[in-house]
Amino acid sequence: MSPLDLVPHFDVADPEFSLTSAEVHEARERSWYATTPYGIAVLRYAEMNKLLKSRQLRQGSIAWPAHNGVTEGPFARWWASWLLNKEGEEHRRLRRLMTPAFTQQLIAGQVPRFQALAGELVDAFAAPDRCEFMAEFAEPYSARVTAIMLGTPEQDWRLLARESTTLGLAMAVTLKDDLPRIEAALARLYDYCDAQIADRRAHPREDFVTAFVNAADPEDGRLSDDELRDGLTMLIFAAFDTTRNQLGLAMQTFLAHPDQWRLLGERPDLGGKAVEEVMRLNPTTRWVTREVIEDFEYEGVALKAGTTVHLYTEAAGTDPRVYTPGLDITAERKPHFGFGGGLHYCLGHFVARADMSEALPLLARRMIDPHELPGATWLPDSGNTGPVTLPIGFTPAP
Repeated sequence: MSPLDLVPHFDVADPEFSLTSAEVHEARERSWYATTPYGIAVLRYAEMNKLLKSRQLRQGSIAWPAHNGVTEGPFARWWASWLLNKEGEEHRRLRRLMTPAFTQQLIAGQVPRFQALAGELVDAFAAPDRCEFMAEFAEPYSARVTAIMLGTPEQDWRLLARESTTLGLAMAVTLKDDLPRIEAALARLYDYCDAQIADRRAHPREDFVTAFVNAADPEDGRLSDDELRDGLTMLIFAAFDTTRNQLGLAMQTFLAHPDQWRLLGERPDLGGKAVEEVMRLNPTTRWVTREVIEDFEYEGVALKAGTTVHLYTEAAGTDPRVYTPGLDITAERKPHFGFGGGLHYCLGHFVARADMSEALPLLARRMIDPHELPGATWLPDSGNTGPVTLPIGFTPAP
């Protein structure tokens, strides 16, 4: 038997395959990587940390549509336009132009609104002692926070949620089957973003969209009309999809750790650490993607140019070589990879951290002893995941 025969193989193209399964965790103990139909999967923290920073790899998400048989059309063009999928000087130019819109001052000024919104949504639950968490909290909270940050009308949240949820189907291995729905949602979000951009050009104000429209640099020029539309559409999708899914996964995690939920309710100052722990243990972004630029050898493995490298965030975040088992919102931990890493670290991570760190402590104070009720449904446990529905029972706070 050759050494290659001992390397685990995962059929990740199967929608039933779970990236957080015992099969993956057991494989991590035998090998730092596995083979898949897409390329290789990195399973351990140390190797993931090194490869994310390697100059011999580029961002690999650009190849995702082609992996699924989608090589042309509106979605393929939009996907290729993402800052995430740009490299070299083009990536640096777009990042320099976009970054100033994500000011911590703008985010900090919205924290009281995030707190008020979370309380408003809990007050509006249809029943006092139960909720369908995704529909009654995670979805409206994420979509309305997105609108608040952008400066778009808050009442548009249902449109943002509906179209972003459909775009999120592109992250699953069922992409090709869902492509007509995905491209229809993309067209509607394009129309919405065009209207917002035109409004800010005519009526500028202190908000994210205005900052985006006015983004300019003597060296870099301005964002083109296509870059504005593509970028704003991507940011709406990413801001909503990530927060909605991650809030649902946070609830799933805390339901299994009731002592930590009670502690969070008593110690709202631990909200920030709670977000980091949940994203380490149960990240919505299940893999970070890179592509080999040129042939090289790593840890005895010959990596050929063009090979896709999927770095499994949950497997790395629960690697026993680095982390003690379980959830501990008071612990000091090494950084997780829920927001990626290296040159392609998530541009909007401040926003996601801020809105979730306000929502989770409030929920812990208001929802005592939560427990899952029958009827939960889930997205496939592949690239990006989370609950579709998550019924929860609880004791209302006095």
